[in-house]
Amino acid sequence: MKTVIKGAGYILAHTPDMVLHNGTTQTTERIVNPDSEYLKQLPNHLRDWNTVLAYWPNQVYIGNKTPDELAAIPQPWFEQTCDVNARYGKYGQMMPQEEFLLLMQAVDVFDLVKLEKSFVAEHKAAFAANEMIDETIVARVKDGIEGEEIARLVNEEHSEPLYHHNVLVGCVNRAHDIDVNLSSHVMHENMVSKASSVLALLSALKNAGVAKEDVEYVVDCCEEACGDMNQRGGGNFAKATAEIAGLVNATGSDVRGFCAGPAHALIDAASLVAAGTFKCVVVTAGGCTAKLGMNGKDHVKKGMPIPEDMIGGFAVVLTADDGVSPEVNLQIVGRHTVGTGSAPQAVIQSLVTEALDRNGLKITDIDKFAPEMQNPDCTKPAGAGDVPLANYKMIAALAVKRGEIGRADIASFAEKYGLPGWAPTQGHIPSGVPSIGYFVDEIKAGRLNKCMIIGKGSLFLGRMTNLFDGASFVIQPNSGPEAPAGVSEDEVKKMIAKAMREFAASLLAAEE
Repeated sequence: MKTVIKGAGYILAHTPDMVLHNGTTQTTERIVNPDSEYLKQLPNHLRDWNTVLAYWPNQVYIGNKTPDELAAIPQPWFEQTCDVNARYGKYGQMMPQEEFLLLMQAVDVFDLVKLEKSFVAEHKAAFAANEMIDETIVARVKDGIEGEEIARLVNEEHSEPLYHHNVLVGCVNRAHDIDVNLSSHVMHENMVSKASSVLALLSALKNAGVAKEDVEYVVDCCEEACGDMNQRGGGNFAKATAEIAGLVNATGSDVRGFCAGPAHALIDAASLVAAGTFKCVVVTAGGCTAKLGMNGKDHVKKGMPIPEDMIGGFAVVLTADDGVSPEVNLQIVGRHTVGTGSAPQAVIQSLVTEALDRNGLKITDIDKFAPEMQNPDCTKPAGAGDVPLANYKMIAALAVKRGEIGRADIASFAEKYGLPGWAPTQGHIPSGVPSIGYFVDEIKAGRLNKCMIIGKGSLFLGRMTNLFDGASFVIQPNSGPEAPAGVSEDEVKKMIAKAMREFAASLLAAEE
């Protein structure tokens, strides 16, 4: 059975105050160097709502602009102004911070997120007007409490503060007095991830035209972990998200693999559908507060605005074959094995060329590659270079080595077979998946044929192994109706007639 991609959703939440108070670069600096010049200068480098709306990579992420259009815009992109500044896009939306804080409370089922009553009153109507927020979610937003009580919770009960324009407007309470896994800091991270995942999931279902009740399984692949002291990463973000989104017929589970998690999750989901286990599976993930302002020191040092001020989220809807939607080719799957090693060439070979070789394909048989799609506005000032471009150069070098392109073609390889990076640098969020919505559209329009999603992950960050990781798969046009399983009635009749002839012949032979 074939698995097709019915649609995808991509969302961004603008959270400048979380850059200041929750990004690990800033929280660490506040501990080791509380009087640092960086912390003093940082607030002056935060972007306002109108600026993030007119930022080219953001408009590409939500689908109002294409990667091809972005590629034609001179870098750095923070110096450019997009001619589209719409909040809603083809794939999803950008949500302002005030609404996102209300969404965080709406996804909370243990009354841990507290908001100040005047703040709720001021922004609840706008939240309710959001095209992705239905009355069941709006009803989950409480009227709020007094500001004095919020200040007390922060000052006396170790609650994680929530700010808007640097004014205390709420907090996230701890879920246990001594369990660090249920601390207010961890609960804040998890609420942010859950809220952004819910918004992405709802967007994907709308884009795919799939009813909530038709979803049977959800796979979450964010980089957070929920649990308690007895099962620190037990989960289950997937089912928790499905509950808020109203997927009453769904169950689910979590898949983790650092930045490679989404690729693993999508292969798992496609395989579940192909096996006939479930007809409709959604892969979803929210973003990471820890990664906000991750490269902020370099951005401030270079006089830039902070581009890492957006919480990302995505979701992809996979179903049984509909005869139209692009399909996931589960025969062309790359994997970084235990024995692969971590040398860049070996990694790309395992994820790209070995999978192609098994299927008699060349690198040039893939129209577009989508590896780590980090926005170079974030990575280049920090000395990490243009990450997608570095991947394309490695793939091009292998193509030269294999005799599939000439050495002179390396320079144009990225433009022909690659895409620019436009995703927030939130680990798993850029890992190939931002391209899926674009690929689905281009394949259905007949402009692209085979496209490869490449996820890569740094498992050594968990201090359990020094291994690298990665997985890849190919999306391609729908190949049309599959041959029916089993045999036809005419074939059965022919088989019976043949068996009867053979039986009669054996009887004659026995008599003779």
